[in-house]
Amino acid sequence: MPKEVFGRDHQFLEREELLSFEEIARLATIAVGRGVEKIRITGGEPLVRRELPKLISMLSPIPGLLDLTLTTNGSLLAAQARSLKDAGLRRITVSLDALDDATFQAMNDVEFPVKRVLEGIDAAIEVGLAPIKINVVVKRGLNEHAILEMARRFRSHATILRFIEYMDVGSTNHWRLDEVVPASEIVSTIHSELPLEPIGPLYVGEVAQRYRYKDGSGEIGVISSVTQPFCQACTRARVSSDGSLYTCLFASTGHDLRALLRGPASDIEIGNALDAIWRLRDDRYSELRANAAEGEERVEMSHIGG
Repeated sequence: MPKEVFGRDHQFLEREELLSFEEIARLATIAVGRGVEKIRITGGEPLVRRELPKLISMLSPIPGLLDLTLTTNGSLLAAQARSLKDAGLRRITVSLDALDDATFQAMNDVEFPVKRVLEGIDAAIEVGLAPIKINVVVKRGLNEHAILEMARRFRSHATILRFIEYMDVGSTNHWRLDEVVPASEIVSTIHSELPLEPIGPLYVGEVAQRYRYKDGSGEIGVISSVTQPFCQACTRARVSSDGSLYTCLFASTGHDLRALLRGPASDIEIGNALDAIWRLRDDRYSELRANAAEGEERVEMSHIGG
C-alpha cells in the first residue's frame, strides 16, 4: 500500500463497510459448496486485522475445504504464528524480496528490517506451518542480485521459493519490459550454481513452474505472469474486504456480494450468483497487456533501427 497513496490523510473504509467474519465465513462455505477447494487470506497485510485467528477458526472446519493458507509480509508473524496454527491455518506464504535491508525496504516501501521477517519465518516453521512458500518479486536493476542469495538461504524442504516476474497491479508501472527479469533467466541464474531439473505441477491450474534441486535439497518455483501469461488456465478469484468479487487479479471493477449477503438472498441464491459470474468470466488481462507491451517494444526497436 504505497505511502504516497495511503498516507496519514487517506480515508479508509468505515468498519461497517467491511465484511464481518460471519459474512466471510458464510460466503466461503457457499463457495466451497460450489467447488472451491482452496482459500487464501491476503491483503494488504492480513495480520493487522484484529482477531484474525478467530476468522481462521471459522474457516478451517468448512467441509470440503482442502487448503487454508495466508500470505503475509512477515512483520507480525513471529507473534501470531502459534495462534494462527492453533486456529487451523495449514500453510503460510511470506513475501520477501531480498536479504539486505536497503534492497528489501526499497522494493516494499516498508520501515521494518529483514530480521523481523526471518524471525517470523522461523516461528512459522517451529509451529508446523511448513513448508513455507516465500514469494520473491524480481525487478531489473533493483534486486536481481538477490536471486542466488535467496536460493542459498532457503534451500531446504522447510521453505519453497517462488520467484515472480515483476508486474504492475492496477497499471502502476505500465508493464515496462526493461524492468522484468524473465523466469527463464531466473532459472538459469540459479541452475548455474545449484543445478535444477523441472518437475510437474501439483494440481490443475498451478501458476508456478516447479523445479527441484538435483541433489534433493528442495525445490523452487517461477511465476512467469508477464513473459508467459496463464490466463486461460487460471482458476482463481478474489473477494475484497468490502465484499466485491473479482475474477481477475488486475480487474478494476467487481461484483457486489455484500449486498447479497446482507439482503434476503438465500445461500442457494448466492451460490447461483457465484456460478453465473464465473461462467461469464472472460478475463485475459495479463495476455492482453503482455501483447501490448511486446507491441510497444517492437515499435521502439523499429524507431531505433530508423
